[in-house]
Amino acid sequence: MHLQVASPLDMLGLGGLLLLWRRPPAAGVPAKSLRLRKVASGVSPPGSTSPRALNIFDRDLKRKQKNWAARQPEPMKFDYLKEEVGSQIADRVYDIARNFSLALDVGCGRGYIAQHLNKETVGKFFQVDIAENALKNILEMEIPTVSVLADEEFLPFRENTFDLVVSSLSLHWVNDLPRALEQIHYVLKPDGVFIGAMFGGDTLYELRCSLQLAETEREGGFSPHVSPFTALNDLGHLLGKAGFNTLTVDTDEIQVNYPGMFELMEDLQGMGESNCAWNRKALLHRDTMLAAAAVYREMYRNEDGSVPATYQIYYMIGWKYHDSQAKPAERGSATVSFGELGKINNLVSQEKKSQ
Repeated sequence: MHLQVASPLDMLGLGGLLLLWRRPPAAGVPAKSLRLRKVASGVSPPGSTSPRALNIFDRDLKRKQKNWAARQPEPMKFDYLKEEVGSQIADRVYDIARNFSLALDVGCGRGYIAQHLNKETVGKFFQVDIAENALKNILEMEIPTVSVLADEEFLPFRENTFDLVVSSLSLHWVNDLPRALEQIHYVLKPDGVFIGAMFGGDTLYELRCSLQLAETEREGGFSPHVSPFTALNDLGHLLGKAGFNTLTVDTDEIQVNYPGMFELMEDLQGMGESNCAWNRKALLHRDTMLAAAAVYREMYRNEDGSVPATYQIYYMIGWKYHDSQAKPAERGSATVSFGELGKINNLVSQEKKSQ
């Protein structure tokens, strides 16, 4: 899949998905009127994580970054990636032949999934995000919605509440992904389904390599500018450990072409995807940045002079157990061995010849 960004005029802001690039705050825009329910117990205090979690990301900084992005005069200029992934998740919802009375979007942003769904499929939508400005600038949709200000790591809902839970490009920023998946499983009703998407490990590999090469050459070593991502083979294990069954995990790549590295970084900050890792480097020297841009263009440029950026997306589907669901046959109940399966083609061929 390829998306083309035609002009640098379409890009405002500066930053990278894991690259820190400071910018003064901009004035906000008038917010649309909507139901905004602030749940104090659902917003984690600064620095709080579960005892078993690695404290990798500064969640308070991530909230500020997302709020900044949502306050921009034209945030829709940076929505193209989240719009695309949101529509892909909506397609997976439509693939399930049932209606969902109550649904939850974890890390909804400006409502990139709900806008693609209709009220015949979902009766009511609860949308949760850590950034209040994103909830105030929610996109138009026909489904009745309730916006809840809460951290994705601390969902303020009771057990067995929702028929459907979705999440798009949000869970890669949580400190405790196993806990987040367990909470999603907890709030699902039996036979409820979770459909999610998150960035994979090959996301922005071009930017990562260019920065590492330039920083090594200019400064004698490099710091991590890209956060750790969950590996695809680990994701299925985490879903199973959280209690989900009948799992489906697949991967896709979206390649977007930009005029240059700095335009890519502008869009990433406009998406609210700047680095919030605790071990991030405070700044990069100007000559290092220019060298990285030159490396990026030399190694990856397209024939038309643009440079590509790859976003790897993991899509996941998991169900909460219910007695009505299909179950595997009991061990030892098979009537044909795997060794005999190889003889089927020979038997079919012989039968056709005899006819």
